[in-house]
Amino acid sequence: MSNEAKAWSWMIGASVVMALVMFACAGTIEWWQGWAFIAVVEAGSVPVTLFMIKDPALLESRTNIGPAAEQRPVQRVIVVGLLLVSVAAFIVPSLDRRFGWSHAPVWVAVAGDALVAVSLWLSFRVFLANSFGAATVQVVEGQTVISTGPYAVVRNPMYSGAVLFFVGMALALGSWWALIPAALTIPAFSWRLLDEEAFLADSLPGYRDYQAKVRWRLIPGVF
Repeated sequence: MSNEAKAWSWMIGASVVMALVMFACAGTIEWWQGWAFIAVVEAGSVPVTLFMIKDPALLESRTNIGPAAEQRPVQRVIVVGLLLVSVAAFIVPSLDRRFGWSHAPVWVAVAGDALVAVSLWLSFRVFLANSFGAATVQVVEGQTVISTGPYAVVRNPMYSGAVLFFVGMALALGSWWALIPAALTIPAFSWRLLDEEAFLADSLPGYRDYQAKVRWRLIPGVF
């Protein structure tokens, strides 16, 4: 399979699975918040996919995901936890739609879609700045410390974007209850990045100096 076919099949396949899970759990396709959310995700994924097609190494590293892809046992445990929280973040708002647990106003959904768009833009900026942005914790030959773009603000901007995505998704889908699993992604990603930073400090030359230069790990001004 060509890089182009692999990239598009990955994007479309992920979107189809996401939509099937969401609408199946919601028990209906009459859910405008769900359709709007998927439209925003698709629109934001196109430029990322186009960029990865031009960078085969990045494409390979971003599609090699999951607990089995991790080289370190602790990261396998962390990834399992992240997967469970992520699945809950998709299922809870869908069940909320089915059973009517909460009712967020329209402006909340619109604001949530805006946050999702910003998170996807941030992910794109990360890929522009860092061709070593793998989905697993590793150090490869030729890898260097990246300190430009979003990396000049926080040390783990990909995780920052992911947290923003889940919070935005909860709001975009009109579910106050979905903010619970969205909030749980913060300690989950924090655990992952703390272990990852310890690994990079020992394995990637210059990373300790970068840590001293950029103070914030995940959320500017907070952590």
